[in-house]
Amino acid sequence: MSDTQQTVRRTHKDERVGGPGLLKVAVIIASTREGRFAPTIADWFTGQTAQRHDLDVDVIDLAEARLPDELSQRPGPEVAEVGARLAAADAFVVITPEYNHSFPASLKTAIDWHYEEWRAKPVGFVSYGGLSGGLRAVEHLRQVFAELHAVTVRDTVSFHGVWSCFDESGEPTDPTGPETAAKTMLDQLTWWGRTLRDGKTVRPYAA
Repeated sequence: MSDTQQTVRRTHKDERVGGPGLLKVAVIIASTREGRFAPTIADWFTGQTAQRHDLDVDVIDLAEARLPDELSQRPGPEVAEVGARLAAADAFVVITPEYNHSFPASLKTAIDWHYEEWRAKPVGFVSYGGLSGGLRAVEHLRQVFAELHAVTVRDTVSFHGVWSCFDESGEPTDPTGPETAAKTMLDQLTWWGRTLRDGKTVRPYAA
C-alpha cells in the first residue's frame, strides 16, 4: 500500500493565503478495479499537494472504503466513516478513470450515499484514460455534482494515453504540463474553497 492510500495530513502554517486555517481537501480515488492505475496517479498528485502550504489533505481510497452497493436508510460504519471525512472537508478532488465514456460505478455509489456533505463546496478533477484522457467522465460528473449543489472548478488535470505518460518509477515522462495543470486547478479549488467556506460563516447556504 502506498503512503497516499492512507490519510495524509499537512500541518504547515498557512503562509500562502494568510487566511485562518488550512483548506481541508478530500482527495477521492475513484477506481476500485483490479490492476488499476489509480495509485500511480494518486501518488503523483499528492506529491503536488505536498508542495503547498495552504492545504490539509485527506486521501479517501474507495477500494479501501468498500462502501455497500445497495443503498438503504440504515448506513453501516463504512458509510458513516466516509461521510464524516467528506463532511470535514472544505473541498474535494476526484481522481477518476473513464469507463465506457463515463466514471466508475464505485464513485457513483460513494456520491449517492451522501448529500449534504457535498453541498456548497468546490470539486476539482484529475482524470486519466485513453484518447480522451478521462474528460468524458469529468463532464458527466459536472452534471452530477451540480445536482448536489457543489461547484466544479473549470480547469482539470487530465492524462491522455495514460500508460505512456509515466515512467517505471511512477513519474510523468513530461512533468511540465501536468504540474502546471495541477497548480492551476488547485489555485482555483483553493479560491472557491475559501470563498464558499467564508461565505457560509456569514450566511447559511440557501438550499
